[in-house]
Amino acid sequence: MQQRRIGSRDVGAIGLGEMPMSIEGRPDESRSIETIHAALDAGMTLIDTADAYSLGGADTGHGEVLVAKALASWGGDRDSVVVATKGGHLRPGDGTWTVNSDPAYLRSAAEASLRRLGVEAIDLYQYHRPDPKVPYEVAVGVFRELLDAGKVRMVGISNANIAQIDLARSILGEGNLVSVQNQFSPLFRSSEGELRHCGELGIAFLPWSPFGGIGNAATLQSEHPAFGRIAADHGVSAQQVVLAWMLAKGDHVIPIPGSSRPASARDSAAAAELKLSDDELAQLDAG
Repeated sequence: MQQRRIGSRDVGAIGLGEMPMSIEGRPDESRSIETIHAALDAGMTLIDTADAYSLGGADTGHGEVLVAKALASWGGDRDSVVVATKGGHLRPGDGTWTVNSDPAYLRSAAEASLRRLGVEAIDLYQYHRPDPKVPYEVAVGVFRELLDAGKVRMVGISNANIAQIDLARSILGEGNLVSVQNQFSPLFRSSEGELRHCGELGIAFLPWSPFGGIGNAATLQSEHPAFGRIAADHGVSAQQVVLAWMLAKGDHVIPIPGSSRPASARDSAAAAELKLSDDELAQLDAG
């Protein structure tokens, strides 16, 4: 697979979003591990998870434990894989999502993630979501502490606007903000400004939910039929066209589609080789 850059590391141009393997409707563990192995074998060497990817309560950290198990049983080179996780988002166990950016909590969350992943330092640790109760600079300051202490190798932020990107850069220090992970898809394009800003700054942009979320395939086809039409012309899935369109937006873009089946992971990985013409890209940009 073609490679792209996150900080000091090269990864496959398409990453793997682990979340569908940990929340409601998740598959059994054996299929999830098979899915992660299929993704790795296809060259998806960035795996994105979070401590909050779980059913909540005692299940907190399910995704991190799952990724650690999958890597331990994979026959490939573990050092070639970047595992990204996050802190600051929580699931209390009733199906809802909450935030907590209290510095003491963020520090304890990082320690728990280190234990679950079974590593001395987290490859990429991301501030999951802003907390209106805690100043942004205070929360990001904890990530700077973790970086300086060697507990994380690289730092990213998620669900951030341009002002927060710039503030995080100033707090983390020159070159230490390596990625921004925002929602971006044909159905949700409001982060296009952040995508361009990251390109100008040399920061990787990781679109989450690139297909618009579970169950949105029909909506994609009805609201943006060009994706289906171009997919038919190439004999590939509309999902591959979505990912190829994103990759064409800049060498700093690394989509992280969620998968819960080996076949869907392999299909997403194949998008790295799909080349779209300038005319096709213009049609997709226009919707």
